[in-house]
Amino acid sequence: MIAPERFLRIQKMLASRQPDLTVVMDNVNKPHNLSAIIRSCDAVGIHDLYAVSSKKSIHTTQNAAAGAGHWTNLHLCKDIGALCRKLGMEGMQVLAATNTEESRDFRTIDFTLPTAIVLGAEWEGVSAEAIQAADMAITIPMYGMVESLNVSVAAALILFEAERQRSLKGMYRTRRLEESLYRKLLFELSYPRLSRQLREKGGAYPELDEDGGIVLEEMEQENRPSPSASSI
Repeated sequence: MIAPERFLRIQKMLASRQPDLTVVMDNVNKPHNLSAIIRSCDAVGIHDLYAVSSKKSIHTTQNAAAGAGHWTNLHLCKDIGALCRKLGMEGMQVLAATNTEESRDFRTIDFTLPTAIVLGAEWEGVSAEAIQAADMAITIPMYGMVESLNVSVAAALILFEAERQRSLKGMYRTRRLEESLYRKLLFELSYPRLSRQLREKGGAYPELDEDGGIVLEEMEQENRPSPSASSI
């Protein structure tokens, strides 16, 4: 059984998740940058985030895989344009973090709206296809000699501005995940090994009591074989 203190912490974390805030990493390849962005996403309550890459898999550092990567859901995609259009059709404003003449100061953006933030690769930046598919370009004002920040640093600055605005509006005070998704994630994060076994067998997740204990009677009923025709 999960420790009650850990169960409570998972509940609080899920209660603060922001289902209408996400990040799209446009061919960000360096493991330490991927890992740092994932950690920032977890810190501001993002559950689903996206990595666009031509590779079949991407690699993060071990710490992120064992830490923040466990609490977030990273989707691997190949077509940045199609992904941006999909997120836009879902009602999100798609913001490309890039420095152009039309770019707006990121602090002037209303991040309490459903938002997807597109971050570019370490050297190339956000792709032309992503900029074209985005609703708006945003930038971080800089007054020194360097032209850009490390992508993970830029991600943290933008994400914590989003967190600041959403916190002021009270968007972290009430649970925003749908009930079915909340219960699904609560069980999977509380009992990762058991949930994996149940998925492999096609079994349903049992209910949890207020302390995180498994309601055994329900689990036994869900996994009890149906009576055969000969036994009826």
